[in-house]
Amino acid sequence: MMKKLTIALALAVMALAGAAVDRVIVTKQPTAVAAPQRAPAPAAVAAAPSAPAPGAALVDDPKAVYRVPVDGSPARGPSDALVTIVESSDFECPFCKRAAPTMKQIEAAYPGRVRFVFKHNPLSMHRSAVPAAMLAEEARAQQGDAKFWAVHDALLAAPSLDALVLEKISREAGLSAAPVKTAIDGSKHMERLRQDQTLVNALGASGTPSFFVNGRKIVGAQSFEAFKAVIDEELAKAEALVKGGAAPRDVYARTIEKGATAPVRIAAPAPAAAPAAPSAQAAKVTVRPDDVVHGPAVAPVTIVLFSDFQCPFCGRVEPTLKQIDQAYPGKVRFAWKHQPLPFHPNAMPAAKAAEAARAQGKFWEMHDKLMANQQALSDTAYSQYAKELRLDAARFQRDVAGDAGGKRIAEDQKLAAEVGATGTPTLFVNCRKVVGAQPFEAFKAVIEEELKKADGKTVDAGFYDRTCAANVAAAPAVVAAAPRDVAIRKDDPARGGSRAAVTVVEFSDFQCPFCSRAVQPVKELESAFGSDVRVVWKHLPLSFHPNAMPAAIAAEAARQQGKFWEMHDKLFANQQALSEAAYVQYAKELKLDLARFQATLKDPATRKRVDEDAAAAGAAGVTGTPTFVVNGEVVVGSNALRPAVERQLEKARLARR
Repeated sequence: MMKKLTIALALAVMALAGAAVDRVIVTKQPTAVAAPQRAPAPAAVAAAPSAPAPGAALVDDPKAVYRVPVDGSPARGPSDALVTIVESSDFECPFCKRAAPTMKQIEAAYPGRVRFVFKHNPLSMHRSAVPAAMLAEEARAQQGDAKFWAVHDALLAAPSLDALVLEKISREAGLSAAPVKTAIDGSKHMERLRQDQTLVNALGASGTPSFFVNGRKIVGAQSFEAFKAVIDEELAKAEALVKGGAAPRDVYARTIEKGATAPVRIAAPAPAAAPAAPSAQAAKVTVRPDDVVHGPAVAPVTIVLFSDFQCPFCGRVEPTLKQIDQAYPGKVRFAWKHQPLPFHPNAMPAAKAAEAARAQGKFWEMHDKLMANQQALSDTAYSQYAKELRLDAARFQRDVAGDAGGKRIAEDQKLAAEVGATGTPTLFVNCRKVVGAQPFEAFKAVIEEELKKADGKTVDAGFYDRTCAANVAAAPAVVAAAPRDVAIRKDDPARGGSRAAVTVVEFSDFQCPFCSRAVQPVKELESAFGSDVRVVWKHLPLSFHPNAMPAAIAAEAARQQGKFWEMHDKLFANQQALSEAAYVQYAKELKLDLARFQATLKDPATRKRVDEDAAAAGAAGVTGTPTFVVNGEVVVGSNALRPAVERQLEKARLARR
């Protein structure tokens, strides 16, 4: 079974502290290897204002310029662009996939001014990364840089990279099959990969993705704004060079000429003098009698943790929780709640493995193994951990295969949505909300306050419920957002009863991977609630998804012939193969009138209708996909959709009394 990188990030649409930084965390600094070229001796430290104090924590200098030669690497964009972005990437890395739309956004925002260069860095934990890199390089060998980038885009858009997927991408790219097979099987382009990895490792860019913007390092799938700040600075410098007489084509070489060839470190900024104020938010979080708990059965402080075994931030908060346990012996109990996020493919299987271990009294032992091996989550690993924990192997396998823990996990997820724990990790300290992998000091402030409240009080079996009730009552009232009114046309694509108690307006994008993952939860809603729920589709093709608008127009052309939902299903089922030829093929398969279909594709009125949906999204404050408006309540992402529908159904039921 192919291993996948299992560190991931919190939901892109959320801005949770400690749970929304798209980047790879390198826990051990690799030994630097010799770079292909040697910089002058002072270059590696020239950007540092002074030598760091002995023992000081060091970080990359964000102003340092590194010597990153193009060296014949695949390039996209004009050779005389004033800014060159060198991307060191891995086709199987989820963060690299997450960064791809940002690169497209940069390309659109700076037409003709930015050149992109690719350096391979397939990580050893990604079994399909090297074969994918071989395919991309073979595409380049057969048909040049343009074909490399076409395959590059397809690889990063693919949800998995097994042999069948690679074969499909190769075939759709029009590559000769036999040379591709030879290149992959024989590691034909391995020297190019080794050369790239030697370079980026020497520069301290061993994680993926890493970028060099005119030589300045940016680590991780950072936001467009983070790149924009550096790009704008570098454009200003480049324009000054051109004004001084430099030819535009020489700007990059001159900029990196004296760049560093080893990591440039400076002292880390001093920590804030005081921890952030504790959150004022609170919610009633029930602890079931059969919840897995660590610590005393009765304690003045209870920390309920909503977590995900594949989430890197959840792994990062674990040492802090151990520190709390040691700092407050006998005073804190910890309760675990599952919240496997839908975009972490290994999170749910890991949760089920933990539940199977819980059934044999070994939840925390399995928990520790899963968290310690977040990069190696797999069915084989779960069986191995069960063996190491001396579990009844046959029972363990039966429980995992039979989804014995599924009901408990679903109950935890439902509670998470109700209390606003939609990202991970989210913790509740006596029902007071703490979001993200916060430092010990942030938790300490809340814990100390709760311990003071407990002084002189009877800490018994009902203490937690009483304390929670008091904290929830003391928390400032949450002002509900005003309902969002979205106009619905009579001919908008809709499924469900016309007199349904709840209407779900879905703003979506056919190229958005999160929208694709929302298809099944929406169908489950329709199945569960029948005619009580109506689902209405609205287009919101995002600008950095180049195939989203054409796909929306194709869906509209199908709608005019009564086949919107059938086209909808085909587009999402083939999200990695969106193209004009594909739309025509799907129209044939749906037995549409092809002449009419193609005429509708070209009709400006079809595009206008999609634009009207996008304008309706803007008026409702909807900017990302998928976003649902449930009887006026805005729900971002599909994870909290069902609880919102249930809330609105209950309101409708009470209103009918």
